[in-house]
Amino acid sequence: MTQLYVFAGSLGAILVMTLAAWALGLGRGAAIASAEEACETAQGMISGFDAGEALLGSDGRAALVHGKAGDVALLKMHGARVAVRHLRLPLTSQATPDGLRVDSGDRRFGTVLLRGVTGY
Repeated sequence: MTQLYVFAGSLGAILVMTLAAWALGLGRGAAIASAEEACETAQGMISGFDAGEALLGSDGRAALVHGKAGDVALLKMHGARVAVRHLRLPLTSQATPDGLRVDSGDRRFGTVLLRGVTGY
């Protein structure tokens, strides 16, 4: 019977913490605000990367930054933080009705959807 009380107490504590995080708005609203922010983030996270033009998804959840050396930085939101992968051209991509899907070539990073972008 004691184990049942411990389990119920643990479940209750998890529920309280989840509600507190939801009430505080934690994890929501994280987005890449602009093409300039995407360029600055790419340059800051990839050593030696010199950003050029950036394509930003309409929802701010992903961006593609072209480098001046013919390389590309693929950015996506990972929770409240931005994750970046350094890619070389040509990219493996697919235009879909939702936007442009870019394959990062990294199984853990996955395929990234640039919502509202039709091409690069």
